[in-house]
Amino acid sequence: MLGLALLWPLILLGLVTAACDTGSSGLFRQQRIGRWGRPFILYKLRTMSPGGEGDTITLKGDSRITRCGAVLRRWKLDELPQLWNVLRGDMSFVGPRPDVAGFLDRLEGEDRALLALRPGITGPATLKYRDEEALLASVGDPVYHNRHVIWPDKVRINLRYMESWSLLRDIGYIIETVRR
Repeated sequence: MLGLALLWPLILLGLVTAACDTGSSGLFRQQRIGRWGRPFILYKLRTMSPGGEGDTITLKGDSRITRCGAVLRRWKLDELPQLWNVLRGDMSFVGPRPDVAGFLDRLEGEDRALLALRPGITGPATLKYRDEEALLASVGDPVYHNRHVIWPDKVRINLRYMESWSLLRDIGYIIETVRR
């Protein structure tokens, strides 16, 4: 609640800027998979032209990203409305990123333990793949690479995070996220 109280002017400015830039609502809403595999609505500032959010893979330099959207993404300001998701209990500050259907909800075996975690705004996998858009742009088949290389690595990273969780480590992830 404190984050929303302090950052509401910046969020409002982002909403207005995104609305003017995209010619649509400045608030982007998308269904994601949360704790226990339950869907919830994730909130972000809109960074793409209307109708451009259908594809779940975004590459660096993607033509769907607006000029202001690129700035919002670079500084991670598009993520600020997720503080509302944290306040509602859909998300946490630290944890695995919430994914669209077809990933987290399809985990099998011991990997399904990740469903017990509340998704987070940041975490170790988020930090490792901070430049995921550039990485995906550099491979021949980004969809394949995301599904068969990056996603399994994120699962491994998040399982290690879950097994060795500590409040001090979470604070470290938050600090590292803000510093980058």
